[in-house]
Amino acid sequence: MRIESSPIPIKERNSVLFLGRGRLDVQDGALVLADESGVRVQIPVGGIASIALEPGTTVTHAAISLAAEVGCLLTWVGEAGVRLYSAGQPGGARADRLLYQAKLALDDDLRLKVVREMYRLRFNEEAPQKRSVDQLRGIEGSRVRTLYEILARQNGVPWNGRNYEVKNFGAGDVVNQCLSAANHCLYGVCETAILAAGYAPAIGFLHTGKPLSFVYDIADIFKFETVTPIAFKIAAARGPDPVRETRIYCRNSFRKHNILERIIPTIEQVLAAGDIPLPGAHSEAMPIAIPNREVIGDAGYRT
Repeated sequence: MRIESSPIPIKERNSVLFLGRGRLDVQDGALVLADESGVRVQIPVGGIASIALEPGTTVTHAAISLAAEVGCLLTWVGEAGVRLYSAGQPGGARADRLLYQAKLALDDDLRLKVVREMYRLRFNEEAPQKRSVDQLRGIEGSRVRTLYEILARQNGVPWNGRNYEVKNFGAGDVVNQCLSAANHCLYGVCETAILAAGYAPAIGFLHTGKPLSFVYDIADIFKFETVTPIAFKIAAARGPDPVRETRIYCRNSFRKHNILERIIPTIEQVLAAGDIPLPGAHSEAMPIAIPNREVIGDAGYRT
């Protein structure tokens, strides 16, 4: 029997936990991972924002139900977490925020305002005036390539550009493998925050046409101050398992700097640059028959 309690707000949780080669189930009201020999490890699911399930992991209906109940995002990833296959959605419960996000993305002028704010937050300076979204994307790409080159020189890592194959992770050099692993750690955390805040991962502004377009938008704001330097540092150390070391280092860094506490306010700040209010209910809307029970400080949590 499980004791009812209020879920922990996303910003107060540990960011991401990778699980592999075991069966995820519920025992005595708690989430547990059992390996082939039957050894069980209890998972504090209510205190984790996202659990990434690697190859060799099976998950029961009860485990998925418990994770959704406490607002923990489950993602199904490739080896080392460098490819996202699918994700559960414990968030997305606020239609007003989804409509607000869609309105900003569909209006060219409002979208440009949001993209300019993303640029300002990412580079700590105002975006050039009289530039379109495509032009700002080009300027950003050029600056990012320069930042990669600077980090490579600082760490003494050979750099031939950002090259990777989605379906062949091992084809990339060590630094590109570390970058892919680091980026996917950040993507999982950003997707969790976006869902918790009540928004849609697919409705992007700078990135478009992908299931995680908005995730990439938000992750780019934090990437070069968090995971990218980690990837170059680990690649330069030439350890025995740099990809695993990158993931561990990212996880510890997220916890140390409490990145989840920063992401949700940043999402709100970016969208607020459009300078429009959240939409209210239309005049013909049916009134709420059964009010929602407020149990968590995250707008996207499903009650």
